Amino acid sequence: MIRFEPRGPVAVSRMIGVSVTAALAALILAAIPMLFAGLSVFDAYGLMIKGAWGSMFAFTEMLTRAAPLILTGLAAAVAFRAKLWNIGAEGQLYAGALAAVAVGTGLISGPSFVLVPAVILAGALAGGLVMLVPTLLKTRLGVDEVVTTLLLNFVILLFVQMMLEGPMQDPMGMGWPQSEPILDEAALPKLMDRMRIHWGLVIALAASLGVYFLLKRTVWGFEIRAVGENAAAARHAGIPVTATFVRVGLLSGALAGLAGVGEVAGLKGYLTADLSPGFGYSGIVVAMLAGLSPIGVVFAALFIASIFVGADSMSRATGVSNYLADLIVAISLLCVLVSGLFLRFRIRLATSSPAQETAK
Repeated sequence: MIRFEPRGPVAVSRMIGVSVTAALAALILAAIPMLFAGLSVFDAYGLMIKGAWGSMFAFTEMLTRAAPLILTGLAAAVAFRAKLWNIGAEGQLYAGALAAVAVGTGLISGPSFVLVPAVILAGALAGGLVMLVPTLLKTRLGVDEVVTTLLLNFVILLFVQMMLEGPMQDPMGMGWPQSEPILDEAALPKLMDRMRIHWGLVIALAASLGVYFLLKRTVWGFEIRAVGENAAAARHAGIPVTATFVRVGLLSGALAGLAGVGEVAGLKGYLTADLSPGFGYSGIVVAMLAGLSPIGVVFAALFIASIFVGADSMSRATGVSNYLADLIVAISLLCVLVSGLFLRFRIRLATSSPAQETAK
């Protein structure tokens, strides 16, 4: 019979190796449908690499796509560290974008050094408050946060659609469900002329460093790790478990909300119901690929962003659907989950049952 034995502490190098192996395995498995589509695997991946890294324009587009993935990946990583299963980053992203548009389209007036921080703060606060609801339901009533965060995604998206077709609809949009454009003073500055890359990337990188410092160098970070390892033991040791969950929920939601701020204030300039192609869900894959490491999230987000941007380029060149990128991301998650099983457990082949071995 097969027996799973828990492993001891896992070295960082082994965790990195597992993530890299999972990514490579996903690329190998994704080659199978490419072959059925009549593509040369090497040519297809060559086009994907060229489409994401082959020029300055491609490189900046990849970084632009990576910025929200870093933030939603951090949102998932922080929450998962505390065993708070936030599956609602997509909804929190839209909540942050909606709040950013509400503030940045004329709610308050002022110069850029006033409006830009106000838009960022509004988006982060909105995302955090959305995540606060399922967090309190979990801590007070024991409601499963996987269900509540997932369902809130649809509730928030429907609310955004209602606002875009009602009070927040752009009167100059000829009936199209979109918000008014954000004021120039409230927009995030571009990092390069004639490119779409903006300061949202800087915010994402700063957030990654901030979360790393928080988890590794602060008492709060220790409390998060302790609650994630064993909430009952942490409570017995005097750690405020409920307060820790609430703080983690607010931080996780705020990070996802910042992703929405970047998309409307830095990239698009206004809000539509199709703002996100699934950044919130892809952020879960990013966090898992990174092994919940805040620094690893950056590299995992670059990988996933390269897949998405490169697949778009490859699709235009070959005529094959760019849904191949979604396939690779899904396979990556499955590979991470399987490899995580081998990372946490050692598989043994036993000829007798544990009870028989104990009797011996």
